[in-house]
Amino acid sequence: MAVIAKILVFAGSIRSGAFSGRTADVAQKEFALQGAEVARISLADYPLPIFDEDLEKEKGIPENAIRLARQIAAHDGLLIATPEYNGSIPPLLKNTIDWVSRVRTDDGRSFRPFTGKPVGLCSSSKGHFAGVRCINHLRAVLVRCQMEVVTPECSVPEGGNAFDEDGNFRDERLHRSMEHLCRTLIETSRLLSTRIEA
Repeated sequence: MAVIAKILVFAGSIRSGAFSGRTADVAQKEFALQGAEVARISLADYPLPIFDEDLEKEKGIPENAIRLARQIAAHDGLLIATPEYNGSIPPLLKNTIDWVSRVRTDDGRSFRPFTGKPVGLCSSSKGHFAGVRCINHLRAVLVRCQMEVVTPECSVPEGGNAFDEDGNFRDERLHRSMEHLCRTLIETSRLLSTRIEA
């Protein structure tokens, strides 16, 4: 059977037990249920220095930024599950985006991994607001990077109580929200991939 879409999933936190990581796990399972080929990665495997244009000028783009850029380019769509730090984007995630956005060539060829790439967004927090301030900031940054951010979102409040013993959402409304987000990202990824191939 043909793969309907290849989706890359990662969380904006690498903390053990992070709500964003658990949300990314839910997304991974939902994509698989909907027939997508899904890869779940951790930003811990792509450590990067703090973004610094002097460092970039001296040493070039870090190899891990290029590795991650290639991963993104190799998939039809991307899903990011983010925590909220001080009402905004966590530094690990923002630093990763900043470095990958600087990748312009690969083996001498023009290479813009973010441009036109469909992306879906999830957020989470331990409080009632579910990281919605962060997800709005993240959306603005990714639009600036020329990504195609899909409209549905999945924001998870009260992260400490949101998941059952199997790692699934306790709240049926959250499950439906994730289902809708994943379906929309798959459909958008397929549509844009078809346009590129045509």
